[in-house]
Amino acid sequence: MRTATRSEIPFLDLTAMSREVGDDLDGVWREVTRSSAFIGGPLVERFERDWARACGRAAAVGVANGTDAIELILRALGVGRGDEIVVPANTFVATAEAVVMAGAVPRFADVDARTLMATPESVDAVITRRTVAVIAVDLFGNMPRMDELARLVRSRGLAFIEDAAQAHGASWRGTTAGGFGVASAFSFYPGKNLGAFGDGGAVVTDDAEVERRIRCLADHGRSAKAKHQHPRIGRNSRLDALQAGVLSAKLRRLGDWNARRRAAAAIYDRTLDPAIGRVELEPGTVSAHHLFVVRVPRRDRVRERLDDLGVRTGIHYPVPCHLQPPYRRFAATPLPEAERAAGELLSLPMFPTIDAGQIVEVCDRLHTALGGPDAGRP
Repeated sequence: MRTATRSEIPFLDLTAMSREVGDDLDGVWREVTRSSAFIGGPLVERFERDWARACGRAAAVGVANGTDAIELILRALGVGRGDEIVVPANTFVATAEAVVMAGAVPRFADVDARTLMATPESVDAVITRRTVAVIAVDLFGNMPRMDELARLVRSRGLAFIEDAAQAHGASWRGTTAGGFGVASAFSFYPGKNLGAFGDGGAVVTDDAEVERRIRCLADHGRSAKAKHQHPRIGRNSRLDALQAGVLSAKLRRLGDWNARRRAAAAIYDRTLDPAIGRVELEPGTVSAHHLFVVRVPRRDRVRERLDDLGVRTGIHYPVPCHLQPPYRRFAATPLPEAERAAGELLSLPMFPTIDAGQIVEVCDRLHTALGGPDAGRP
């Protein structure tokens, strides 16, 4: 039975974040309804310009969602049947899904036991003569060893792509997430650090030809010069003006919101029992702390107890991609680190407006759920 005397702590509080930008959002609504520019137009152009600048890129293309962003990058690069794309096993399934939808084959790389992200070593181990690209995934708001991964990929003559869907505003050795590879993909799903009021995504790139191809593919294969000419088979994957306006309003607060997430993570680190496993950062990373992830024994039981104690949590992710039924045929070998972590990962409440008292309560209740402050010690 749930403990009635304790306050409930949400996993994510989007209402409080929306309240902070309420006046700006009212202005967005008035601008969209006054102009009737619902698809494309000044609001989309403004957000694309500002997001490209925030990522240190020459261009951004707004698309319908983050999954489309990855698939459109692959299609713009000419990826197709028989090509292999290396992806980490520990990622949201959309990374692998986009590869398959582009007609290619995902090759799953295992992850580092500390960071739970792919490494140059694990990527190198699965590259074959059919490999044409590597997708590096920024996970939980953190970034992998991007310099080394980029060097490896270049040395093999492959395309380097960044899936930065969980890392808005993070950086690796001074380069902002989205700044690596031929192109980078973002999701603006509402729960992301920079979230829309629905689905949304973007591709950022310095390559003018990749930008041109993605704009064409995302708009029914339409020619930029002739509305009724469709030189390529495309799709409908556009960021609408209302979502672009919402994202612009929130973008002005992203730096502050991420700083508050970092402060919250620091309180977690000070308060949690040291024996509780954490996901570690690679040196050189400034995390966006999209999630705060710990590793606990008997995870499902611990999560149930936390729910009874009024703490809402998440799991990212309980089943690695290569063990999901549609993708098992692409798994050449077991991937022990990803498989081991899947049964232990637990995401604790993390959002910009969480306060110190709530974090201390989460930690106390987690210690209780584990059976005491010494739980989890070897």
